[in-house]
Amino acid sequence: MTVWQDVFPIIDQHIGEWEGEYVHLDPEGKEIDRHTSHLRMWAPTDGSFDVIQVNTYTWPDGRQEQVEFGGTLTGRDIHFDNDRIVGHMHQSDEQTILLTWSYKDLLKPGNYLYELIQLSKDGQEKVRTWHWMEEDRLVRRTVIRETKIV
Repeated sequence: MTVWQDVFPIIDQHIGEWEGEYVHLDPEGKEIDRHTSHLRMWAPTDGSFDVIQVNTYTWPDGRQEQVEFGGTLTGRDIHFDNDRIVGHMHQSDEQTILLTWSYKDLLKPGNYLYELIQLSKDGQEKVRTWHWMEEDRLVRRTVIRETKIV
C-alpha cells in the first residue's frame, strides 16, 4: 500500500516510464510543433517530494529539452511549484486526472493551462490534452499519446 491509496490511487499506475508524442495545434487545428517525449515518474524516498516527473522532449532536428517537476500531496491534490510552473492536479475518476497550471516565464497576462489525462483501463496507454489559455481565450491545444515502457 502506498501513500496514494486513499486519496489519489490512480497515481500508482502513472509511476514508471512512458514514451510518446506531443502535437501542438493553433486554435484552428493547424499543427505548429511536433516532437517525441520520454517521461519518467517516481515516488522518491528521500522526502523531497511525494512524486517527481522528468520529461525529455526530442525534436526531429535533434534538439532536446529536459524538465523536472516535483509534486507534493496536499489533501486530495498534488501541488507543483518550481522555476517553470505552478499548479495542481487531482483525480476525478478511476481513469482521469485533471491538472491546472501556469507557466511562470510567460510574460502574457492571464496564462493558464488545463490538462486532461485519460489512462486506459489496462494502464498501458494514456492520452493527454492541454488547452492553453491567455486572458480566457484559447491560444493553443496540445495532444499527447503515450505508451508505458516500464
